[in-house]
Amino acid sequence: MRWVTLYARSRQVPAAFAALLVVTATVWFPGRDAWNAVLASLALTAGVAVTATGLSGQDADLDRAAALPWPVRRFAHLALLGVVAGALVLGVQELGPSQVALAVVVRDAAGLAGLAGLAVTAAGGHFGWTLPLAWCAISPFVPNDTSTSSRVAAWLLQPPGTAAATWTAVVLAVTGAVAYTAWGGRRG
Repeated sequence: MRWVTLYARSRQVPAAFAALLVVTATVWFPGRDAWNAVLASLALTAGVAVTATGLSGQDADLDRAAALPWPVRRFAHLALLGVVAGALVLGVQELGPSQVALAVVVRDAAGLAGLAGLAVTAAGGHFGWTLPLAWCAISPFVPNDTSTSSRVAAWLLQPPGTAAATWTAVVLAVTGAVAYTAWGGRRG
């Protein structure tokens, strides 16, 4: 079990978890009485963004030379990132009068984790926050019509059961997980 501790410290997991708690509380507390999909997606995005920077280590060559297989650890780390961010949002919203549907939080957490995996694979661990944050920043400004392209572009804010939003999140989650699991973070 010692390797788990070493892995967590090398990936700055304790600091990332503390930052995850802070950003989720910072988004939830002022908006707790008017909690909605926009605030939930902002909390999820902030949570994924602060934890995604730990998806790669300080030395890519050292990571690739490890005795234990990295793909399993990479997948577990990425999946845990999405699960913990989603669970934290689900937990804090229980403290307020309004809630976002479980399906929306799960969908958004999975898609955002996939985006973080894609960003880390393409640009390196220090840029794991870029794609989730960019998509979250664009989503509220997409025209609210019934076109498939609008639903795909604003998948974070779509109601539960929206097929285009669900499939977008699934494609992002699977693509990000496969890319990050197979190749890891880009060498800086």
